[in-house]
Amino acid sequence: MAEREGMLDKRLLAYAIEVIRLTQAMPKTMAGRVIAKQVLRSGTSAGANYREAKGAESRADFVHKLQVVIKELRETDYWLTLARESRLLPPAQLDGALRECSELTAMAVRSVVTVKRNMAHEKNE
Repeated sequence: MAEREGMLDKRLLAYAIEVIRLTQAMPKTMAGRVIAKQVLRSGTSAGANYREAKGAESRADFVHKLQVVIKELRETDYWLTLARESRLLPPAQLDGALRECSELTAMAVRSVVTVKRNMAHEKNE
């Protein structure tokens, strides 16, 4: 699990950098600025929240903080999808970020499921 956590941390950091680049490329229209700001906030906070989760005080706290990561990634997916569908950027420019967002979300969800399963097994022992 530690190896997966390290990989998730690195991928979230790389994702935040990609989000920064994408938001800088968005048009300076009112819609572009609003959506860029939303993408920037949620897309970069996922990694920061994950770092916070790694310092959790308990497994339950870890799960709670990881669920915040999932929430931020899902929000980012929404805003990137909106940017794609409204053609703020060419779809091809957003497809990779959307795919990575989906993969990161799946990794975080698997971590939550694993920790919850382990907590349930410990409780039943």
